[in-house]
Parts: sequence; C-alpha cells; structure tokens
Amino acid sequence: MRLQLTSTSDSKIRKSIAITGSKSETNRSLLLQALFPNIKIENLSNSDDGEVMQKGLTKSTGVVDIHHAGTAMRFLTAYFASQEGKRVVLTGSQRMQERPIKVLVKALQSLGADIQYEKTAGYPPLRITGKKLEKSQVSLPANISSQYISALLLIAPSLENGLELELIGKITSVPYIKMTLALLEQIGVQTSFEGNKISIALKQAVADTTLVVESDWSSASYFYSIVAMCEVGTEIQLSSYKQSSLQGDSILAKIYNDFGVETTFSNNTILLKKTTEVKSEYLKYDLSNAPDIAQTIAVTCLGLGVGCHLIGLHTLPIKETDRLAALQTELGKFGATVDIDSESLTLQPHSNLKGEVAVDTYNDHRMAMAFGPLALKVDFVVNDAEVVSKSYPDFWNDLKTLGFGIVEL
Repeated sequence: MRLQLTSTSDSKIRKSIAITGSKSETNRSLLLQALFPNIKIENLSNSDDGEVMQKGLTKSTGVVDIHHAGTAMRFLTAYFASQEGKRVVLTGSQRMQERPIKVLVKALQSLGADIQYEKTAGYPPLRITGKKLEKSQVSLPANISSQYISALLLIAPSLENGLELELIGKITSVPYIKMTLALLEQIGVQTSFEGNKISIALKQAVADTTLVVESDWSSASYFYSIVAMCEVGTEIQLSSYKQSSLQGDSILAKIYNDFGVETTFSNNTILLKKTTEVKSEYLKYDLSNAPDIAQTIAVTCLGLGVGCHLIGLHTLPIKETDRLAALQTELGKFGATVDIDSESLTLQPHSNLKGEVAVDTYNDHRMAMAFGPLALKVDFVVNDAEVVSKSYPDFWNDLKTLGFGIVEL
C-alpha cells in the first residue's frame, strides 16, 4: 500500500486520541499469563506483534512462525525451552532469520535447554525441545538487547530453583529490565536488582491478578513530533498514560520539552501542548535507554530545521531493519546531511526540504510512523505503509482524525 501524505489544513490542532496498550508490556504480560493462567490482562495491544505472541503461546508442537516480531522471537525462545513436553520449530520472516539470537540460546543452553539451529548457527529458525531447567545461574553481556535479558527474567519464576542472572559490563537498557521486574513484582514474585546481579525467586502459584497494560509511549512519540512541528497553541490529548510509567520511552515528556512541547498528566491522560518554538539549533541525546524513539526525534529535527547528535543506538542495526542506515538514506532523500557509525547518528541543520519524495519503510513500522508527521512540512509518499500494523494498526486513521491528507495511490 502506497500513501500520499499532505498537511492538515488546521494550523492549530486540538484533538484527543486513544492509543491501545504497549506492545512491550502486552508481550511480557502474555508470557506471564501463559505461566500463571489465573492472571487477567486489560488494555492489550491490538498490534500484529501482540497477536503473534498470543497465537504462539497456544502452540505445543509444530512450526511457530512469528513473522517480523523480534520480541516474540526472544520471549518464545525462552518460554518453549522451559516448558517440558513442548516441541516446536520457532521461525520468522527472512529478516528475522538474519537477526542474531546466539546470546540468548547460549544462556538457555547453559541452564540445560535443548535448542538446535535449523539453518545458520546463531540465527533462527530454532528447533526447541522443552524440558525442566534445573540450573539457576547464568550470565549475559550487559550491553545487549534488553529483550534477551527480559526473556530469561520472565520465565525465571517458573524455574525449579529460580534464577540468578549476572550482567557483564555496563547495562544499557535499564528501563526495560525494570519494566519486567515491576510486572513480576505485581504478580507477587520476589526480585532483587543490585549492581549487575538480578535474582528472581521461584513462584509456584500466583493469586488472581489483573494486569492493566499502559498505552504505548513509543506510539505517543509520533504525536509529540506532530505537536512540535505545529504552531504554538496546538494541543493533543492522549490516553491511557500514567506519570509513574514502566516504559523507558516515557522520557519523551522530558525530551520534547526542548522542542517546546509541554506534557500535563491528568486522570490517566496526557495533554501535549506546544508552548514555545524549539529551544536550540542543535540537540544532543543519549538514547541508550530509549532507542525506539531515535527515528522520531531525527525526523522531528529535520522538520524543524535543527540538527541533532543521537548516541546509544547500538541496537538499531539489528532491529526490523538497520535503522541507522535506513534513516541516513531516507532523511537524505529530503536533502539532509546525515552521518552514522555503529551506535550514533548526526543530522546537520537543514531548512529546505525536497518535495516529491517516496519514503521506503524496510518492513519497519517505526520508519513509516516516524516520517508521518513530516507531512506537516512537505508532501511525500510512504511505500508499504501497511507495515504500521506491527505495533499501531490505527496509525493512519488517527492521523486522518487530526486532519492529515492521506490518499492511497
């Protein structure tokens, strides 16, 4: 699906949008529910990733295809490995088969798991024969994707002797680790996170518990971008959000203050209001704890004609696409000068945006959505726009609600 995007005719937007549950919290909650069935979940994400995770958890044998869902790949690897009697081949899209999983597989094997590579060593698909994991001590590099770490932590309460996990080096994804630990604590699991060591106690049974999934802060980022690019006085209200969020991307409220966007929390909603113009011609952020908002910030800066230097992006090359390379290419189509290395991106200030551009999305939902707000500044086309269904199926309809012109070509 190719979409032509044009700006809204309303120079000062005042709208309310309801966003479904966080994909990150949803998939963690679903795995815990599979381990402890008397858990109930409210406000589940309606994303493809959430549906794939739900479907995968119902399987005991055969092929489990998670398509592009990286979180599901990591979480289900740990889940199936720890479930005695389950025998599956866990696979995904061609891109998923290019995304490394060796670190997690090696850690699970050290606990006693039976996991074999079906094709290339270190990569999916995986042949997993579930068994009781009796060992309880494991170590991982601290600078890897937090999904590897969370995968182990989520199954830990169901392991015969719990789990003691040591992280080697500097930890880079603390908020996502803390999100996982907070959910474990909500269902009554004893946890400890001191220094580089995390301990999870065995939990044989969980009392009836309802987990309420907060709406997705990554999805909120696109509305922060829209408000930042609109006139002073623009307001967008989003639900359902809380100030004491478990999600690392909630740092948006602080970061976008630099773009003149004020965030007000009230009754599980946030009100985004443009109060001033962007406060600097060059912005610098360390996004080690929130790499998923890097694309949004880079595009916001492009739209406002300001530069940025973003670091802590070492996980982006192994996402749905190499997000650093993709950003360099797509921002460049609008005339921007972008430099990247293995963990950072630098965008030079640029005010004259080229029109008649077609943005490629690389099977990456965040590439499509991050560029969407740029239609406020220049008309362009989005190729393979349906990819947003991975995390936010209603995205284009919600932009139409704000007055954006969106036409399928």
